Amino acid sequence: MADGPDRGAALPDTLDAFSSHQRLQANRSEHTIRAYRGDLEALLTHLASQGITRLDEVRLPDLRSWLADELAAGLAPATLQRRSGAVRVFFRWAVAQGLCDADPAAGLKSPRVPRRLPRTLSQNDTETLMAAILDAAALDNGPAGARDAAILEVLYSSGLRVGELCGLDLPDIDRQRGVLRVLGKGNKQRSVPIGQPAQRAVDSWLARRPEWLTPASGDAVFLGRRGGRLDQRVARRVVHDAMRAIPEAPDVGPHGMRHAMATHLLEGGADLRSVQEILGHASLATPQIYTHVSGDRLKQAFRQAHPRA
Repeated sequence: MADGPDRGAALPDTLDAFSSHQRLQANRSEHTIRAYRGDLEALLTHLASQGITRLDEVRLPDLRSWLADELAAGLAPATLQRRSGAVRVFFRWAVAQGLCDADPAAGLKSPRVPRRLPRTLSQNDTETLMAAILDAAALDNGPAGARDAAILEVLYSSGLRVGELCGLDLPDIDRQRGVLRVLGKGNKQRSVPIGQPAQRAVDSWLARRPEWLTPASGDAVFLGRRGGRLDQRVARRVVHDAMRAIPEAPDVGPHGMRHAMATHLLEGGADLRSVQEILGHASLATPQIYTHVSGDRLKQAFRQAHPRA
């Protein structure tokens, strides 16, 4: 008869299995997996200091004392919220795997994080930024200016995450429909409208793209100077460098461009559902509402509301 699950499994021995599950079955990104593992290793260090080394020994007060110690050590509420979330995910998995009978984290509450409005650009700031970057591109004798202008225009036009921007391939550009096919979080695909100024900027960049083309380029839309796919750090630097054109505005990065796009769409009268669909946000409470928003409706909302449609 085969052995059943080890309900007294040593905590460190479960981390590799948990990480593999998050990677292969939960489809978490490597960034999320590393963050979860770091949070859980911090918990294991605390539990070991209390003489707790096995799953069946962990109780809710042990988890609460850990968070209290972390708070006393000066960790920010947002970090504590992420850590408590990682612990809840871990113990739900452990119970599902039969590694423990009860979930000690079921009653673990996250500390409240004060909501702060993210810094964003006004529509005037954005127009100033785009005019400056296009002027710089006109003066640039190489492909860098055309690429950087296209990066700024696409980020603002379509509200892409920086990873989505860098992951774009040439077949993802659908000029006939005026959309980009984007692979977002959780490998979920969506079609995102792209405005005319952004399309023109992309075409200008693609005309210069062969100057940086190498065997490593593949189908990547945006390239680095050595011909490989554009690195996210470079894309962030492009945005921050461009922000110097409007020193009185907040120095936002790519995510700030995404927030500005969403804000300006809503200011222009777009409905919240359409904006959430364009951005690729998922709602755990009502995920079905997004399945009923047609592509035509999204494009109509985009064209009516986006300042650079």
